[in-house]
Amino acid sequence: MTQLRSHPRLVRKLQEALGDQLCAALDDVSVVEIMLNPDGKLFIERLGQGVAAIGEMSAAAAEMVIGTVAHALQSEVDTDQPIISGELPIGGHRFEGLLPPIVAKPAFSIRRRASRMMPLDDYVRTGVMSASQARTIRSAIAARLNIIISGGTGSGKTTLANAVIDEIVNNAPMDRLVILEDTAEIQCTADNAVLLHTSDTIDMPRLLKSTMRLRPDRIIVGEVRDGAALTLLKAWNTGHPGGVATIHSNTATSALRRLEQLTAEASQQPMREVIGEAVDLVISIERTPRGRRVRDVIHVERFAHGQYDIQSDEPTEEQEAHDVA
Repeated sequence: MTQLRSHPRLVRKLQEALGDQLCAALDDVSVVEIMLNPDGKLFIERLGQGVAAIGEMSAAAAEMVIGTVAHALQSEVDTDQPIISGELPIGGHRFEGLLPPIVAKPAFSIRRRASRMMPLDDYVRTGVMSASQARTIRSAIAARLNIIISGGTGSGKTTLANAVIDEIVNNAPMDRLVILEDTAEIQCTADNAVLLHTSDTIDMPRLLKSTMRLRPDRIIVGEVRDGAALTLLKAWNTGHPGGVATIHSNTATSALRRLEQLTAEASQQPMREVIGEAVDLVISIERTPRGRRVRDVIHVERFAHGQYDIQSDEPTEEQEAHDVA
């Protein structure tokens, strides 16, 4: 992630290129994502409403948006470098822009940064998780267990991670949290917190090595994507319990397999015993036609005799009834 430049002139230029409709969407707390396809069609995803078409944008305007974001990020985007990733100078929302030749015409996606913390009680009240699952998560936090949050794209992993971190702060307000991200999405109200971001020259494994010298009580990683998973798991295993990380995976058990793949990138081995020792709880969240739902919560005891020793916290009848309604 390149350093952000947020001069008022660039912000005004970007606002003009986006237009009033998209600027209003960026101010709308219900908006999750704004998407422009190469054919010029615009779509918006809103919480609880799914994805809806909202009109069109010309290729020239889209190219202006992408170019302005690249300028704000002090980067270049052209036919030789047709992808730009980073944070918008408006609101810090996550931006991914694409230019020809990898697409027919300019396209982009804006993942809106959540502006409101959704506490665990709201997850229960709205039926996203059961009361039993919430109790399990709170117990894990109090016991300083290491928690992995898994889900697919747009499933709400980061929002759930924010809720878990909020519970950590409430439960252990004096703990020092060190939070590592590629893009700033984690929200933390802790008095004693250090937020670190990767850059073009400093990757996640390097940040994790530095983290060990920052005297963390809990280590939190926005999303584990590569061999840095092994460094994180070793850190959790060596005197830094109670951490949180998210991972791209559709189920809780597949999250463990995904961790095996990522650790193998660094060690050429899946490191199942290390995973079994370091990971205590896996929460899987998914996006369904009726909205987001915590699919399952599993306890990981150990890896022994060729398999993980797992206990599952099943959804309650009340949650199942809410999903059917």
